[in-house]
Amino acid sequence: MHAVCQPVKRCAGRNMKTIHRLLQEKLQSKLLPGKVVLMLGPRRVGKTFLLHRILANVTEPYLYWSGEDTELWKLLETRSVAHYRNLIGGHKLLVIDEAQKIKEVGAVLKLMIDHIEGLKILTTGSSAFDLNRRLGEPLTGRKWTFHLFPLSEQEFSVEEDYLTQQSQIRERLVLGSYPELLHLPDRGDKTAYLSGLVKDYLLKDILELEGLRHTHKLIDLLRLLAFQVGSEVSVPEMGRQLGMDKNTVDRYLNLLAEIFIIFNVRGYSRNLRKEIVKNSKWYFFDNGIRNALISNFNPIEIRNDQGALWENHMLSERLKYQHYNGISSNNFFWRTYDQQELDWVEEREGQLFGYEMKWGKTTAKAPVGWVRAYPESTFKVIHPGNFREFVGEGF
Repeated sequence: MHAVCQPVKRCAGRNMKTIHRLLQEKLQSKLLPGKVVLMLGPRRVGKTFLLHRILANVTEPYLYWSGEDTELWKLLETRSVAHYRNLIGGHKLLVIDEAQKIKEVGAVLKLMIDHIEGLKILTTGSSAFDLNRRLGEPLTGRKWTFHLFPLSEQEFSVEEDYLTQQSQIRERLVLGSYPELLHLPDRGDKTAYLSGLVKDYLLKDILELEGLRHTHKLIDLLRLLAFQVGSEVSVPEMGRQLGMDKNTVDRYLNLLAEIFIIFNVRGYSRNLRKEIVKNSKWYFFDNGIRNALISNFNPIEIRNDQGALWENHMLSERLKYQHYNGISSNNFFWRTYDQQELDWVEEREGQLFGYEMKWGKTTAKAPVGWVRAYPESTFKVIHPGNFREFVGEGF
C-alpha cells in the first residue's frame, strides 16, 4: 500500500480506444504544495483511469492509496502528525482513490496538508454529497474541486471530424456517453451494460452512505422524471403518484442530484406576473441512463421523444462545457402562463442569453414576451447543424 504506484503497468494490457479528458491538464496544473485536488463524479465515468493518465506524467515519487483498503482505514485512525509523516515518508505527492470511504477523511487530509511541508494531495470520490460533508469544512481554502462527467461532445470533437460527430451523436442521444461504451463491440452489449449500470451501480452510493432501504422508490422516482424530461415537475404531484410525502421526494431529488444522476433547472423571472417560477425541470446527466430507466433503446429515427432527448443531451453537454471551461453562469428555463417559453437561459457577464433546442428545425423566432421583457438579450436556436458551437467551440 505504501509502495510507489506504477499507473502505466496497471493500465497496460487493454488495447482500448481512449478519449483525452479535458480535466487532465486542469487537475495537473492545480497539484501544488499545500493543496488538495478533489475529482468528483458518478461511478464508471473514468475517474480512476484519468488518475492513472495523470500519474503517468508524474516524474517525482508518489504514494497511491485506495480508500477501499480496510488496512488503510486502520492505519489512518492514529491521528498524529508524526504518524502521518512516517506513512508518507519522503514522498511529496499523495494520491487517494475513492477517498470518501475513509472515516473523517477531511480531518485526516487537513492534518497532513497543514503539517507536512511541500505535500500535494490528489483524491477522487464517487459520491459528492458524502465527500463534501467530510471534506468541505475542514479543507476550506485548501482544496480545488473538479467534477468529471461522462464523455462530452467537446471531448469527442477532438477525435471526430464534423461529419463523424454528426453521425455518432445520433447514437449518443440514445446510448449516452459513458466511457466503457467505446470498448463494447455491438449495440446489444452496450444496452446490457447500461441496464446493468442502473441496476448495480447507479444508486449504490445513496444506499450505502444514506442507509436507504427502498431502492424501488428511488427507481420509480427516476422513471417518473425520465418520462417528464423537458417538462415542469411538481414535487407534490410526484409525491402523490409515488405515495411519498413532499419532503421525502425533495430529499431523494437532492441526493440523486448530488451523485450526478440528475440536475435541476429553475424558472427565470424578474418578478413579472406572467412568468412561471414555482416548478422546476429535471434533466439527466446522461441520456443512456435515462433510456435504461425506461427500457427504451430504440434508434433515434423511430422514437417519439426525439425532442426531449435532444434537449436533455444539449443541456447536459452545456453544463459540462461550462464546468470544463470555467464559465460562470446562472442557468434557467423561461415560461409564461400564456405558454411562451425558452428551453435554456444563461445569466452571465451582466447579460441574458436565450436558447431554444430544436431537433427537426433550424430556425425559430424568439418569443414575443421574451423580446419585450428583455430587449437587450440574445436568442439562438440550437440544432444538429450548429450544436458544436454550443457544446464544444463556444459562443
